[in-house]
Formats: sequence, structure tokens, C-alpha cells
Amino acid sequence: VSRPVDLACREDLVNAVTTCLSSKVVSQNSDTISPISVDAVLSVIDADTATNVDLNDIKIVKQIGGTIDDTELVNGLVFDKGAKKTAGGPTHVKDAKIGLIQFCLSAPKSDMENNVVVSDYAAMDRILREERKYILGLCKKIKKAGCTVVLIQKSILRDAYNDLSLHFLAKMGIMVITDIERNDIDFISRSLNCMPVAHVDSFTADKLGSAELCNEVTMPGGTQRVVKVTGVANPGRTCTILVRGTNKLTLDEADRSIHDALCVVRSLVKKRFLISGGGVAETELALKLSKWAKEQTGMKAYCVRAYAEALEIVPFTLAENAGLNPINIVTELRKQHAEGNTDAGINVRRNCITNMSEENVIQPLLVNTSAITLATECVCMILKIDDVVPVR
Repeated sequence: VSRPVDLACREDLVNAVTTCLSSKVVSQNSDTISPISVDAVLSVIDADTATNVDLNDIKIVKQIGGTIDDTELVNGLVFDKGAKKTAGGPTHVKDAKIGLIQFCLSAPKSDMENNVVVSDYAAMDRILREERKYILGLCKKIKKAGCTVVLIQKSILRDAYNDLSLHFLAKMGIMVITDIERNDIDFISRSLNCMPVAHVDSFTADKLGSAELCNEVTMPGGTQRVVKVTGVANPGRTCTILVRGTNKLTLDEADRSIHDALCVVRSLVKKRFLISGGGVAETELALKLSKWAKEQTGMKAYCVRAYAEALEIVPFTLAENAGLNPINIVTELRKQHAEGNTDAGINVRRNCITNMSEENVIQPLLVNTSAITLATECVCMILKIDDVVPVR
């Protein structure tokens, strides 16, 4: 029933993903989402040797504005907040040297339970002068390392940056991107081939990543700005999908649908076989098992026949959910498979039995085999239970 699939055949992969998206809210946008999902997975693996896909290598960034058709695949990084330019800092940097810092670009503070009381204006002026000197020293060390774009991680202890540090960095021509989440540090490090730096003394040129272009752009259909980092030094290890939508509900639904689409491609990477949908595999399997049951004797024959009847629940339920007459549909489906039409399945759009391969309704073999295996193991486990002891 199954047929092998070559990951180089992009059309088969797109058809499998489109089948997955047909039941989603965003099914009308499958022409956009399907190719993006396939290209995203193929860009982070070696198609010849890969046996699995780490979906953590594919980051999904959601941005309100535009429509789902504006969704795009970026071979690099996307930050959903624009660059800090309140002090006149740059928003477009070519041949960027990117540093990722985890220390704060602000003056040190005392412990939470301690206060410093200053009543003398001279002392207050001296404190402000020392703060300015301290922050300028930090910025000079960042500039000395050759950094042109600095990413600042969020801090909960004190301000990760202040207006004075933004002013100094802007004067030095360094682009600043703030509010980097702790969970994104690993992805950014792998994407840019840079090292997160926890102390300014460790901020050296060998810790920096590089990219051809770091640019802040205004998204069409909205006023939000994002920063795109493209032309990274080690392309192919990670990628980013920038999802657009008119509201938060649409974005969340598109996010879930894209994740399902990525899982379909991952299933095909794990087991490179496709089968037809529409209840084709279950009906054919039920037919073969019914014939085999007639050749068996005793309890084995009853078990095999019951297993075959259980498999027919899948096309029965599919017909029922589509508003069709399940008895007539399953009977006709069984008849066509008995006549040798192994690709006959339920076409819920035309309300009849058609050839699923010609309709491009295909799905990964791994999905069906996993479901059947798990269901069988579950039943076997239940049958091993001799008695149930209620506990109060």
C-alpha cells in the first residue's frame, strides 16, 4: 500500500503537508504554509543522511499585521522587536559583528534591602560622574572587541541597559537589540555561531558572530518593526519562520498549524514512505486480515477477524463525520478494494469513493503505523489485567 518517497521530490512533501492542513482553520492558506514548512525542514537537515529532525532548529516568530499569505521563511534570525534608536543608533548594519551579552549596561546597585542616602550635592555629583565613567568603560570594551551589533539579554536584578549606555553605543555606531529572552540564547548562539558573554572582561572578538546584513524593517500591513539578520556565517543549521496574521487568534492558530506541518515532514524524514489517505490503508489492511482469518482456526481466527473489523471503524468514522451514509460508503469501499483498486478512498469533498493518489490525498506511513502499534499495545496491556481492586 505504501510507496517510497524521495526527500528531493519536493512536490510529494508539499502534497503530504497540504493534506495535513486541509482540516485546519488556515487550510485556505495551505499554498503558502506548505512550501514554507517543507523548505524549513529541508534547510536544517542533510536530506541524504538524516534520520530525525530537531524542530528546535526552526523558530517561529509571530507578528501581528498583514495576512497569513505574508508569512515568510528567513534563513537567519528575526527579532520581533525593533532596534533601540532613541539615542540615534543605527538600524542598518552590513557585515555585522554580533555580540550576545548577559551582563547589564547600567550602574551597579546595592542589595535589595540596602539603601544609600546622599545628602551632599558634591557627593551626588561624584556618584553620577562615577556611573558615567563606569558605563563608558563598558561601552568602550564592547567597541574594542569590534562589535557592531549588540544583543542584550533581559535582566530581573537591575536594568539591563539605560539611556546613558544607549547614548554611548549610538555614538560609537553600534546597533542595540534589547529584551533577548533567556530561552532564545541557545538558538541565537547556534544561528550566529557566537558565544554568550556573562562578564565584560570576557568580551573578545572570538566570542562574536557574524552576518552579512542586520536590518530593521517595517512589516507591510502594520506599524510594527522587526530586525532581520541574514547571511549568517554558517547557514543551514537553523532558520526562522516569520508568521503574519490580522489578530492574535489567527496567529496562534497559524502557529499550531505550522508546527503540525513540520511534524508531518519530520515523520517522512524518519520513515520515508507515503500512503494514501481517506481510509485507504485501514480498508486494505482489514480486507487482507479478513482473508487471512479464514485460513486460521480456533481462537486465532476470531482474534484476527475482530482486529480487521476494528480497523474498519476508521473509514466508518470518516464517512460519518463528513455527513455521508457510513454503511453504504464502507460497503462500496470494501467492494472496490476487493476488486483490486487499492487506492480507493473516501472523498469527503465529492461525497463519493475516488482514487486518493490522483487526488493527492497522501500522508506519512509512520503516522498510521504508530497509531495502530500504540492501540494494539494498549489493548494487550488491558487484556493482561485479571482483576481491579478498588482503593478508597
